Amino acid sequence: MAQDLLDLDKLNRTILCYAETVYRINGVWEGPDPLTPFIPLFFIQITLAIMFTRLLVFALKPFNQPSIIAEILSGIILGPSVFGRNSGFRKLMFPSYTYKVLEPMAHLALVYHAFLVGLRMDIKAIRRTGSKALNIAVAGTIIPFSLGSTLYFVFRGNKTGFIFWGAALTVTGFSVLAEILEKQEIINTEIGKTAMASALINEVCAWCFLALGLAITGAPRNIHWSLLCTIVFVLLSVYYIRPFLNWVIRKTPEGQGYSEFYICSVLTGVAFSGVITDACGTHPMIGAFVFGLVIPSEVLEAALIERLEDFVAGIFMPVFFMVCGLRTNVDTVSDQTSWIVVAFVLILACTAKILCALAVSLFSNIPAKEAVAVGVLTNTKGAMAMIILEAGQTQLALNTQTYSLMVIAILLMTMVVMPATITYRPSKNLVPYKRRTIEKAKSDEELRVLACIYNTRHVPSIINLLRASNATNRSPIRVFALQLVELIGRATASLVVHSNRKVGPRNPSDVEAQADHIISAFDNYELRSDGVTTQTLTARCAYSTMDEDICNVAKDKRSAFIIIPFHKQQTLDGEMEDINPAIRSVNEGVLENAPCSVGILIDRGLQESNDHARNIAMLYFGGPDDREALSYAWRMAENSNISLTVARFTPSSDAEELDPVESVAKTHMTLQIDSERENLLDEDYLNKFKIATANDKSITYVELMLNDEEETVNAIKSMDKRHHDLFIVGKGAGIMSPLTTGLADWCDCPELGPIGDLLVTSEFESAFSVLVVQQYIRSNKRDGSERSASSVDYGQEMELRPSVSGSDGFESITSFTTRDQNNRMPLHD
Repeated sequence: MAQDLLDLDKLNRTILCYAETVYRINGVWEGPDPLTPFIPLFFIQITLAIMFTRLLVFALKPFNQPSIIAEILSGIILGPSVFGRNSGFRKLMFPSYTYKVLEPMAHLALVYHAFLVGLRMDIKAIRRTGSKALNIAVAGTIIPFSLGSTLYFVFRGNKTGFIFWGAALTVTGFSVLAEILEKQEIINTEIGKTAMASALINEVCAWCFLALGLAITGAPRNIHWSLLCTIVFVLLSVYYIRPFLNWVIRKTPEGQGYSEFYICSVLTGVAFSGVITDACGTHPMIGAFVFGLVIPSEVLEAALIERLEDFVAGIFMPVFFMVCGLRTNVDTVSDQTSWIVVAFVLILACTAKILCALAVSLFSNIPAKEAVAVGVLTNTKGAMAMIILEAGQTQLALNTQTYSLMVIAILLMTMVVMPATITYRPSKNLVPYKRRTIEKAKSDEELRVLACIYNTRHVPSIINLLRASNATNRSPIRVFALQLVELIGRATASLVVHSNRKVGPRNPSDVEAQADHIISAFDNYELRSDGVTTQTLTARCAYSTMDEDICNVAKDKRSAFIIIPFHKQQTLDGEMEDINPAIRSVNEGVLENAPCSVGILIDRGLQESNDHARNIAMLYFGGPDDREALSYAWRMAENSNISLTVARFTPSSDAEELDPVESVAKTHMTLQIDSERENLLDEDYLNKFKIATANDKSITYVELMLNDEEETVNAIKSMDKRHHDLFIVGKGAGIMSPLTTGLADWCDCPELGPIGDLLVTSEFESAFSVLVVQQYIRSNKRDGSERSASSVDYGQEMELRPSVSGSDGFESITSFTTRDQNNRMPLHD
């Protein structure tokens, strides 16, 4: 009877026994080995993985290697290839029974990593891929997969392992490539954009290959049911789950944010999606990836990434790379195979992408050097390649030899990319960039303007300013409209050049809808104007780097003038309120580092008008900024429909006796300007202007001799009665004038200068726009480069400027002298 109860097949098997203590209740007092329980040992393993990763990141920093290299190497060092060779270390830190915890944690890491990848992936960008990138992406999918599948059979492995080898060679690490391109400053070059577009397509294809490989190896007899059920789940997610999430988001009040319940519900949906695809026969991470793709709101995406990114990347993924390293054994690479064959396979694997890019260049107009560059860049591997290999070994499709060999190939391919990109970094200033100011521009050459747009409400005022800029066939204007979009979450920064008059997507996102509006507005401006060409671009970047991106685009487009909107807008009661405080920092950064002249455009209620400015006033105090402002106003005045009033403010002899040292101390100037030389330049330029416009009845030149800043304020406020549409003023960087020194002490917005700040923050009856101009000045402040002189710090905002009432207006001032060039415009009513 007892013999009948025995399972004779199990008698001759070796059974591994281990303790299942989760944690120690009474500390070390109850036993000699505190590392036996699961939890303490697991915490130590995580600590080792994180510590080695951070140390390698620091060690590889001088070589500019991406962080994925340190993560893979840390796992290999902890594995049997290095420290694991020591049996004492292996038994102490990584005994066999700990895999019971490590494996589930590694796969949990994969699930939420896949969800984050889906969140950040923009599938719509594939539809915008150009033919060049599409050809390279298709070739970069077919050729590497075929080559990898062929090379796999050199080794004696499972016949289904070729799918994982081919998929690992096919994939390009999109986020890792973006990191490399940003470090090397080539992300916005033609090579960088082509490589990024190709990488996105390759990564989508790699997910398809992974799902196929998991279905084949997991359920070989029911592969058709496995794939069919997975496809059904994808369709349900797209057509039912996404609309449901959209409905929930619409019910959420705008600006309220997402509560813990929302976030936890989404994370529960991730887990449930993983359960469904696991039941379908693929893998839980496929469901998590699809669920991430269908999340509809960018705000919700940002909230989820903010909550999950650091924890998943900082805690979970090191566990995954540690498991990958424990599976890797370099000693097995040459088992039953010569090193010559191994080297040959490695060389072919590492050059697969380069060969396919060269093959595309033979049948297209892509230069061979550019094709090689794109091939090298798309050789970049990321976590996705390791995920594919780990899945292949988990499914027993890859043995230790084929797995370890491909891990080495991934390391070599990615490590080579960073040094190789130095060769393809574009040289600085290959095209002459001479016209950086309006003052130095020739009347018969093209004026290149970069118009920055933070919001669609800025479009009317910018276009009205451009329409007043007098574009003609003889003196054309080329406008680059740059839509600036905050980079939500931690997605990759990008610069998209739009094709004008191109029909947008049927269901555009908010950003795409705004881009369509901007494209349409500037297309209409181009069609209705002579001598105007426009191009619209969209830059996605963080506010912290937005000023750098604006300056880079201006330099790339060789712009002579940058227009940036003010960070405040006028309310219904006439007050100026902040739109977004971050925009102010961006504007200040542009003023500091711009490669050309800059104008800050402030709208005080004039954008409601569909017509451009026709009555323009230019306030001249002297200095390079004012000369640049006058140059722009002079160009506008060449339009017969525009009248221009130039008012020059000069200090009287009494005012000039003020202590200039005291003025410098008050304004905290950092740019040294030769006052005598500037005065000569002012006189020379004004004389040219007066002589050239002496017979032009649409231009009026007036000189006001004043004693102090109070008379300056009253004189400017008196001009409000003449209903000017646009005031153009210089920022006044580095200029000491007794007429503005007192105003500088009370500046609410120092980036506008004292006069611009006065026009913006004071009360005026009429509606008008203000353009504050800063001229580009050569400087050797930064590594011998050229930069714009944003030079004046007007001190801290200690208290508000005292207001000037209407009764203290222009009429009450009797102590100054006026001179009217044409004796036509009386200054008193």
